[in-house]
Amino acid sequence: MNVIITLLIILIVFILLVIFLIAPGKYKKSMVAPLEYRNYAHRGLHNKSKTIPENSMTAFRKAVEHGYGIELDIQFTKDGQIVVFHDDTLNRVCGIDNRLDFYTYKELKQFSLCNTNEHIPLFTDVLKLVNGKVPLIVELKNGPKNRLLCEKAYKILKSYQGDFCVESFQPLIVAWFKKNAPEILRGQLSAGPNEFKKQLTKSQAYVISRVLTNVIARPHFIAYHKKKSAWLVKLSEFLGAIPAVWTVRKNDDSAHYENTNKMVIFEYYSPEPKYKNNNQK
Repeated sequence: MNVIITLLIILIVFILLVIFLIAPGKYKKSMVAPLEYRNYAHRGLHNKSKTIPENSMTAFRKAVEHGYGIELDIQFTKDGQIVVFHDDTLNRVCGIDNRLDFYTYKELKQFSLCNTNEHIPLFTDVLKLVNGKVPLIVELKNGPKNRLLCEKAYKILKSYQGDFCVESFQPLIVAWFKKNAPEILRGQLSAGPNEFKKQLTKSQAYVISRVLTNVIARPHFIAYHKKKSAWLVKLSEFLGAIPAVWTVRKNDDSAHYENTNKMVIFEYYSPEPKYKNNNQK
């Protein structure tokens, strides 16, 4: 009998510890209402042919015209300007074999996006273009000056008259917003361990993929890769985390994701801008 009681106590302690580690942050309904049940154009409404490049002013303009929410990425230039660009390096999009943060913004303007007339935009210019017409998911990229990026982005966003939330793969960035900007809806980006094998150790990848970093960041939502999420992610959602998914494409079952996620990040097809709230009668 004593052994059974001891095992039960150990089990209860383990369950409570898991809940403590993965529990999401608390939020007000008013924080999420303008952002939920929306389809978000991944890096703007760009196309496969790259005639409209990702994270370009045209891609953002097209998304606004179609009424889509927008997901975009921000990071620093060499001279401390915040630009909208996804990769650490310029190779894939600009054909330049170097890191983005090795160049000033003036220098970056000389490079084209995917051999078009588009160039890497300033974050402030994108905000002026969107001008509150559609909601934004702003991803802060991990880099050598994360705290400064958080501070500068927050300063810009505080004066922006529109609906937005922030997210990052880096839990310390999410944690910064928890401490310094609790009024902003914040999310933890995550995926299965294989998605991180080039950037993280196996143990680090496991921790991120199982959202065990929630203990420091307490995200309001978890934006998980469209492949099946871990049971700990599902448990975190059961505890109140807002479910979001990336990046849904035409051949995926978009209806499934719209039924199971409150924010859907998509690319390369044309869903409805908004979808049904299945909890409403």
